[in-house]
Amino acid sequence: QVQLAESGGGLVQTGGSLRLTCAASGRTFSSYDMGWFRQAPGKERESVAIISWSGGSTYYADSVKGRFTISRDNAKNTVYLQMNSLKPEDTAVYYCAATIRNIVLAVPWSQYDYWGQGTQVTVTS
Repeated sequence: QVQLAESGGGLVQTGGSLRLTCAASGRTFSSYDMGWFRQAPGKERESVAIISWSGGSTYYADSVKGRFTISRDNAKNTVYLQMNSLKPEDTAVYYCAATIRNIVLAVPWSQYDYWGQGTQVTVTS
């Protein structure tokens, strides 16, 4: 198993930036593809950004392309989400999650097995 803990959320104005961090412990971090997901009140959980175990492949939701960047440091067992040009519609609880690595990136949140507790991101207008 792998345990995940997010940090870095907070309150920011429109146009601002935040960097989310997900620290992993447990089994070998490089065995997992990692993702960031978010859920706003009254809405379904959605995939935001995914990164392969090696960092060589990534996926971004259309709504965040060009603004968010996912990265990972396997030596530090950490995955990051750099969020720039934030908008009020980015307000949500952000979760990181892990799934056993595969040839094809898993995009739907339902394919992820291990989850952190989440961190709140609030963007004010």
